[in-house]
Amino acid sequence: MPPWVRIVIVNFNGGPLLAQTLAALGRQTDPGFEAIIVDNASTDGSADARILPDGRFRLVRAGGNIGFAAGCNLGCRGATTPWLAMLNPDALPEENWLAALRQATLRYPGVAMFGSTQLYADDLSILDGGGDNYSIFGLAWRGGHGGSVKAIRDGIRVFAPCAAAALYRRDVFEAVGGFAECFFCYMEDVDLGFRLNLNGHEAIQVGDARVRHVGSASSGRMSRFSLYHGLRNSVYVALRCVPFPLICLTLPLFVLSQVWIGLRTGRLALRLEATWDGLRSISELLTQRKAIQSCRRISVCDVSRLFVWKPGPVNRLEIVPLPRRSPQKPRFVGMGE
Repeated sequence: MPPWVRIVIVNFNGGPLLAQTLAALGRQTDPGFEAIIVDNASTDGSADARILPDGRFRLVRAGGNIGFAAGCNLGCRGATTPWLAMLNPDALPEENWLAALRQATLRYPGVAMFGSTQLYADDLSILDGGGDNYSIFGLAWRGGHGGSVKAIRDGIRVFAPCAAAALYRRDVFEAVGGFAECFFCYMEDVDLGFRLNLNGHEAIQVGDARVRHVGSASSGRMSRFSLYHGLRNSVYVALRCVPFPLICLTLPLFVLSQVWIGLRTGRLALRLEATWDGLRSISELLTQRKAIQSCRRISVCDVSRLFVWKPGPVNRLEIVPLPRRSPQKPRFVGMGE
């Protein structure tokens, strides 16, 4: 039988973690997949064709470091499977990971996005994330990060799945243009989830689809690179996706939050640099915004219900379930490029 899902792994100096992740995929109880490993010009020898477990796996060399967003799009190109899965090279899936995701597609036939339960690789009792949330402050976070795995509830609606281990319906992914490649890396999954929400789609978190996530294995946890791109791209998300008049709240609140956090943490200069660099792209982003907002299907009130409005859940990195919506025929919001 043909595979039901294409799994895309974007690798950049993934080291031995990539081989471990591929070996874990080879042990999946659901064998009905094909896997594309996109290598972004790694220099550590990790992208060696000899580590591919079997014929379901294929290595594609990008020819340079094109980033996570463009790498995912490249890996998805030409797919004929009904579903696309994104998996980080440092996210080791449990043996029933894929089977749990497939079962979820059958339980929720109208849903286009599914997220996995991410656990700390060195302590499976601690959550790395249970789905992405988004606040009126323009801040996104992995729900439950650093908390107990007992906080996970199966089948809840979240704002977006974390693309470290996520599943998307291929026709929906392609209709909106995939990931926005201007992001390079970080926040592109929030942006994609936002656009799909604007279309009337939902994201469901799958409790039994579990991966052990090392996190920031290539760039470093809270490194200058990851913090800069995460904050700059947060401005991109807000300017592209937050509708008027909500953007009149989100953008000032984001700037104020960065000043406040920067003064407390001693990294004010970096936070302001990233924010300013995001704002400097406003002309291009407003062009993209016009196309995205002109195709928005849900009302501004509906969008506001997707946001977390209080600062407490943001500070505590809580998992914030969203209300389910009645099924509607979606209208696609594009501008992935």
